[in-house]
Amino acid sequence: MSYLDHFLFGYYPYIALTVFLLGSLIRFDRDQYTWKSDSSQLLRAGQLRWGSNLFHIGILFLFFGHTVGMLTPHFVYEPFISAGAKQLLAMVSGGLFGLFGFVGVTMLLHRRLSDPRIRATSKTSDIVLLVLLWLQFALGLSTIPLSAQHLDGSMMLKLSEWAQRIVTFRAGAPELLADAGWVFKSHMFLGMTIFLIFPFTRLVHVWSGFGTLAYVFRPYQVVRSRRVGMTPRPVSVADPMNH
Repeated sequence: MSYLDHFLFGYYPYIALTVFLLGSLIRFDRDQYTWKSDSSQLLRAGQLRWGSNLFHIGILFLFFGHTVGMLTPHFVYEPFISAGAKQLLAMVSGGLFGLFGFVGVTMLLHRRLSDPRIRATSKTSDIVLLVLLWLQFALGLSTIPLSAQHLDGSMMLKLSEWAQRIVTFRAGAPELLADAGWVFKSHMFLGMTIFLIFPFTRLVHVWSGFGTLAYVFRPYQVVRSRRVGMTPRPVSVADPMNH
């Protein structure tokens, strides 16, 4: 393999993940007022509703599907499903939700470029991010016909082994991609690049989603009335009477 392959699939993943984690932490510490999704719903809501819902449904399924599928060792699921059957399942489900995400991000990109008011209030990073996401969905869908040529699961096993070696700091990860086509490699490179630019875009609001889960399970607060004789009542922190 060339030096470029070793860099892109041996060193670049660690660069992207380091910037992703440290960059998010530094931005939260130094620029909390920029930690938001910058919604343009007030300017135009109709197309945003469909585009945003389709995009989020698609990308959330694909993110968790890729994470579980690529980082789960083969021996864990081998007693229940073969590598070929798992690859076929990934192709069907990934194709369906990838199409959802592709249609959604296409609508969001068209909305942001075609509406003069939204275009005027958009940052360069907003446009670049949507273009990169559009390309990533397109590349992901393009891998499906190529995956159909390896229904024995051999390519999927190599890609999974590459990801597992990267996260466990084992050598030999780039060599596993020697036979992977340029579409697979481009899809992987662009995915890592999105992690790299994550802290510098509106994507940082994804971290707040995990905070929402903690918010749901927070204990009730006891609110006491100033009027004498009133019984304290436990209310959620989201209760309107608590504000």
